[in-house]
Amino acid sequence: MSAECNHDCASCSLHCDQREQEQRDLRAKPHELSRVKKVIAVISGKGGVGKSLVTSLMAVKISREGFTAAILDADLTGPSIPQAFGVRRKAEMSDLGLYPVKSAGGIPIMSINLLLDQATDPVVWRGPLVAATVKQFWTNVIWGDVDFLFVDMPPGTGDVPLTVFQSLPVDGVIVVTSPQELVEMIVEKAVRMAEMMRIPVLAVVENMSYFRCPDCGGVHRIFGESRIQETAAKYGIKTLCRLPIDPELARAVDAGRIEQAEAPDLDPLVALLIK
Repeated sequence: MSAECNHDCASCSLHCDQREQEQRDLRAKPHELSRVKKVIAVISGKGGVGKSLVTSLMAVKISREGFTAAILDADLTGPSIPQAFGVRRKAEMSDLGLYPVKSAGGIPIMSINLLLDQATDPVVWRGPLVAATVKQFWTNVIWGDVDFLFVDMPPGTGDVPLTVFQSLPVDGVIVVTSPQELVEMIVEKAVRMAEMMRIPVLAVVENMSYFRCPDCGGVHRIFGESRIQETAAKYGIKTLCRLPIDPELARAVDAGRIEQAEAPDLDPLVALLIK
């Protein structure tokens, strides 16, 4: 511990004994009826890059491999997971706890939109209440037996990501980005936050990486040439996936049919998780 330590680990990048003890003390126990083997956080430095899309596709693809996948939608102010899966039934509660809602394919989902009277009702809460609610999605929800719990984070490096990293036993992080140069700088912030919390970055997924013309088959880089490979190499991230702009996939999400979609570009990441 530094002689100048103020005992506020959240504002410090050092990895001392005191910090590790603080992180152990902050971890919350899951519901007694939950048995979650792996927790994977899906993060992005900014909004609109397809983080929820990647979360949904990974849960679907892992389920197709015979594993039980679930989704904790931690983006309380911009929840989109229920829409992607076409889930509209409200979550139910008993004396034991809160039950997630299962998709048509059997994927358990917990999202704030499954608790609101109307899906369009805004969540106008301050940060501490949002963070506390996300923590309750871990402690009060009866997840049952789950092989992979994917946590769809809100963008940025604020209260909720910090709460998740400190309170949940996160095994790894997937960083989602898009090709713009500005986004690459923000990606580095997300990667460095994961490093500060001593959580491995498993992969970088670049969404909207290119568009393949259905007529001529030509590849068009609408957002310009990507440099994400350089960023991944800089931080020693070996798994890099690129998702194209796919109108069919966008229509599937809007129609709540994400479980019918294909995303072969994510196969290397799936193989990494299940090996």
